[in-house]
Amino acid sequence: MSTEQEPEQTTGEAEPPAAAPPKRRIWLLAVVAGLAYAVDLVTKIIVTATLEGEEPIRILGGAVYLQLVRNPYAAFGMDFGGTWILAIVAMLVVGAIIWFSRRLRSTGWAVGLGLILAGALGNLTDRIFRAPGPLHGHVVDFISAFQPNGDFFPVFNAADSAISIGAVLIVLLSLLGKDYDGTSTKTKRTERAEEAGKAGEDKA
Repeated sequence: MSTEQEPEQTTGEAEPPAAAPPKRRIWLLAVVAGLAYAVDLVTKIIVTATLEGEEPIRILGGAVYLQLVRNPYAAFGMDFGGTWILAIVAMLVVGAIIWFSRRLRSTGWAVGLGLILAGALGNLTDRIFRAPGPLHGHVVDFISAFQPNGDFFPVFNAADSAISIGAVLIVLLSLLGKDYDGTSTKTKRTERAEEAGKAGEDKA
């Protein structure tokens, strides 16, 4: 009797660690966010120190122009009604991602959310610490594609790029049926259908 009960106790004790979200996904999100945030911060420091009052610099055969633009609007120059609103939205996004990270079990989702977190933090840093004042600061943009002055596409920065790449990655994972917990949405649908079928058989 005692020999048969021991494996059951061991199995029960092993369940909580298995149910806990893996810390390595949280660390991956943090590393990706930290690296992308550092890139955004360093590039903005360099740009503000070297391109203030300068003409656009043409590189890559005209595919990219580097120029300093202080943007009071959202990513890619979109206007949503005030810099303080954008700052509050960025804070909410940062808080939501940090809270949601505890549930992550997918490497792809960790990378995608890490990039979005970095982009939100990068532009939020400008909103808080740059002129004209806290929550009203103008974001530093410096990349103009194909034509200067944002004539072809709005001027953007590394943070905007991180947000866009992260969002595209998450959308792609969703379309491929890869969920944030590392499972497949298709597998979940199949399991639900099987459970519904068994429930119907039991009732019959």
